[in-house]
This record gives sequence, structure tokens and C-alpha cells, in this order.
Amino acid sequence: MRKKGLLILIVIFISVLPIGYIFIKPAFNYLSGYLSKSEQVKANILIVEGWLPDYALEMVYKESLKNGYDRIITTGIKSSTDYYMLSENGYLIFYTKDKLTSICKGNNHIIEIDAFSKLGGEHSAHFNLFVNDSLISDFYADKHKGSYTSKWEGSLSKIDSIMVQFTNDGVGDYGQRKLFVKAIVIDNKVTILYLNNTAYDIGALDRKRRIINNFNSNAELARNRLLSMGIDSSQIIATSGKRVRINRTLASALAFRDWLKTTNIDIKGINIISMGTHARRTWMTYNKILNEKYEIGIISIPEPINRHSKENKVFETLRETLGIIYYWFILIPY
Repeated sequence: MRKKGLLILIVIFISVLPIGYIFIKPAFNYLSGYLSKSEQVKANILIVEGWLPDYALEMVYKESLKNGYDRIITTGIKSSTDYYMLSENGYLIFYTKDKLTSICKGNNHIIEIDAFSKLGGEHSAHFNLFVNDSLISDFYADKHKGSYTSKWEGSLSKIDSIMVQFTNDGVGDYGQRKLFVKAIVIDNKVTILYLNNTAYDIGALDRKRRIINNFNSNAELARNRLLSMGIDSSQIIATSGKRVRINRTLASALAFRDWLKTTNIDIKGINIISMGTHARRTWMTYNKILNEKYEIGIISIPEPINRHSKENKVFETLRETLGIIYYWFILIPY
């Protein structure tokens, strides 16, 4: 019945598209509301899409406290990015102990940070560079990938950590300011990548919201961020889907289905947390992949206000409408 109703809406939507935005605005608004509608069920399992931004994960945390789920399952595909995203002010700590023994000679050294900013110009990300607890430089990152170089005097054997402090996160009409960091390079000889060599202290340098960067998927990243908010580690499970360029929602749903085969948890119901107009496609996918075996609900988190310009709303509604049509076809074999 839901599919029939959506199909009728899509046909109407496409039929009136050439008339012009002024006439189809009500159809866009109605379709957008339909695609992003939340329909929760009584559930003991909460699925969280791992690509959700930090503010959405904070809502996940509140939802988990409110309804006391037995398990929180984070989903997402294996990551292919080389850069770590800092979306909140905080400290990215590179642990260098025992990694610089091959170049410990001398007291004059060059430290480079491989980084870039999501935004440029006056909205560029700003960061400070620390060696141990001493500030040695600060930079505004360019929108293009590059190296930020600083000179440092001292013995490398005395360095316990090198820290990148992101200082000016923010959200506005310009978008969300973010800093991306890949690695530090010492004397053009030793490269230390963020993965498996860093921790991210969100906010203050106090370990209270610390993320250990030992993940290789969006599912694991979301799990780490929820752990940093205080959710018990035994409650959160990351189910990582295989790395794909398209059909990421399908890959995540299949990974969750495979995990279900390995657990003996008595599932009374499942709620899925997604975002905006993408929620309907996610809901449809999990219902199909799980063969409607369980009662499944959807919780759609609103998108950031700055994204709700008329142009963006039209684009996202159109994209997700076409996405659902496409998914109907690729889900037929399941």
C-alpha cells in the first residue's frame, strides 16, 4: 500500500515537473514530507546509519536514553578516505613515541601537516600545532589539499605527541566548517598517518570525549563517536558493509542481515535512524532485505537549516525520488 501511494505521488510529480516550480511547489513540499516522515515502532534494536553527522549522533544518544534499546547497531561501508574529518573543535593527537627513532639526530627539524579545509576564504578552518604541550604554529587551511610546515628545535626523542587543534568549527549559510587531516611528516623522512596512530579529543583535552581512530568503516566511526558520548561499549555493535561506490544503503542493509544470522538476540522490533528525505529509501531497503520479518520503524532526523534553501530542497527531493525508483529495481532479486 505504501509503495502504491508513493508510485502515484512520483507519477504526479514527474508529470507536472515541466509546468514550473511555482506550480509544483506544493507537490515538492508534500513529496519531501512523505520521504522524510518518521514512523516509529516499539523496538529493542536501534539501527544508526554511520554517515550521519555529529549533531545527528547526539540525537541518537538522546533516543537511546529515552527508549532503552537492548542494542544499537551502527551501519556503513568500509572507508576509502585517507583524511580524518574534524567537525567539532578539539585535538587530534598523533602519538609519535618509538616512531622517530630512525631520525633522532640533530635538533633542527621540519614538521608538516597534510590537511585541507572543507571551506575556503574567510570560512577556512583554523588550527594550532603543538609539540607535546607547546604551541609552535597556527594556520588557516586552504580548500585544496596541501602541507603546512613548521620548524621545531629540540630532540625528537623527547616528543611524546604532536597535536593539531581545530579551533573555529561553525555552521552557517556558507555550510559547515570542517578540517581534514591525513598525516604528519617529520623531516621529509617519516610519515605518520592518522589511522591507528591518533586519538581525537572533542572539545577539551581531557579524555572525556575521546575517539580512538582505529576504525576502517563508517559503522566503526559512528560507534566510536557514540562511545565518546557515554554509551556502554557492550550495547553498540558496528556492522560494516563491503566497500562499494554505489548502492551503499543496500550494502549496509546486507551487512546487518548477515550479522542477524550470527546473533541469538530476541528482536521485538527495529527502529532505524536516518536523515531527511533519504529516510524513506533506507526504510524500504531494510524492509525488503529482511523480508518484512520484523516490525521496522523509521526516525528521520531533520537536515541542517542551512541546507534548506529552495534549490537544495528541490534537488534533494528529486534525487531521493529517483533513488527510490532505482532501488525498487535493484531490490527485486532480494
